[in-house]
Amino acid sequence: MKLPIAISLLVSLLTPLALLGFALRVLLTPLYYTIEYNMPYFPADEYGFTKEDRLRWAKPSVEYLVNDADISHLAGLQFDDGVPIYSGGELRHMEDVKGVVRGSLNIWYASLAVLFALALLFWRMNALPEYLNGLRRGGLWMIGLAMTLGLIAGAGILLNPEIFWTFFSGFHTLFFEGDSWLFYYSDTLIRLFPIRFWQDAVIAMAVIALGGGAALAFGLRKFSRASL
Repeated sequence: MKLPIAISLLVSLLTPLALLGFALRVLLTPLYYTIEYNMPYFPADEYGFTKEDRLRWAKPSVEYLVNDADISHLAGLQFDDGVPIYSGGELRHMEDVKGVVRGSLNIWYASLAVLFALALLFWRMNALPEYLNGLRRGGLWMIGLAMTLGLIAGAGILLNPEIFWTFFSGFHTLFFEGDSWLFYYSDTLIRLFPIRFWQDAVIAMAVIALGGGAALAFGLRKFSRASL
């Protein structure tokens, strides 16, 4: 196997990471939770949070995941009666989530940096068509992965909640210790971010990544070599 072709496989592997990282970063902005809370089907909070309450408390919670603040950023948040919005267990989990988010974003940054470096390398080798082939191949892989994620979330909504719960719990078991990620329905984290929030988040992430994958897979066709 020629060197440019072999390295183009690395480009293909990094492409889904770059696309999923971009989708994750979009979901970590106010855009996603603002749209989600305004969806007519989004479940009401049986313990009393209004849409405005959710928007109020989601903002600092999501900001914490992407800023440089320590957990005091959340520990100091209080309801109007002076009661902290998060319990000790919820705060510890948010610290864990921040670690996972930071690690994921660092992987995204690294994938972008390596893809850029490889683009320069292929340009120096006069082999840009192979680089574009790698992007196209990665785009096709991303389409398959995004469709799988979308089907899991969609089936969990439309067919059987256990389908998504199996995926959701498996993910948490992989990244979090024991049952530290499980909370009561009356806890603030569940009231702000119920399971439908995460089902729709996976669908949104899949749609964004699918769009990027399709753009690469089909948009670069005429610029790359015929064979993948």
